[in-house]
Amino acid sequence: MQLEAITWQRMAERLAGHLDDPGTTAEPAGTTGTTAPEQGGWRRVGIDGAPAAGTGVLAEHLADVLRLRGRPVLVVAAEGFLRPASLRFEFGREDVDSYLGGWYDTAALWREVFGPTDPGGTGRVLPDLWDPVSDRATRSPYTALPPGGVLVVHGPLLLGHWFPFDLSVHIRLSPGALARRTEESARWTLPAFARYEADTDPASAADAVVRADDPRHPAWTGIRAR
Repeated sequence: MQLEAITWQRMAERLAGHLDDPGTTAEPAGTTGTTAPEQGGWRRVGIDGAPAAGTGVLAEHLADVLRLRGRPVLVVAAEGFLRPASLRFEFGREDVDSYLGGWYDTAALWREVFGPTDPGGTGRVLPDLWDPVSDRATRSPYTALPPGGVLVVHGPLLLGHWFPFDLSVHIRLSPGALARRTEESARWTLPAFARYEADTDPASAADAVVRADDPRHPAWTGIRAR
């Protein structure tokens, strides 16, 4: 896998350029783009990676760049769609199988996030559903994302559910870096991410792969032709 050193900001600019024009992945730094946003629908971006990979950093960089280009953007964190503790911990607090298949409410993501941005959808997206700290519904209001807007979903284990991303990025950490950067209380999840790598192969499924063992110096494949 050939990698190019790049900054997070420059990466966001390249991704935004691709969303505006799939035939163009590079833009001079600081440009705001001239391609008009699509008016007939929404673009959906997935930024996949373990919590230690900090997917929200790239998500926010991308959102900032897209807004400068005049695109409405909504960033949704998968952590806002965790299932209630009674379901997550049904088989124990450190059950790897449950983490892989039962912690995230994928049905709610389909219903409240992806469904409204399907062709002919309403664009009314629920930004989050459940607060894992209080273990209660967040009761957040729906957000209207107008046609031509971009939905950015980020978090772990996103590429194993056939979510309809127009552009997907996998932020990869080596096993050693993942272990070092994962909080002690969450290290029981490391086998889950090893299985995710083996079973889903997110590096092959994603349109772009980022190597971020040192978050100060990321490198990526660029956006690969499909």
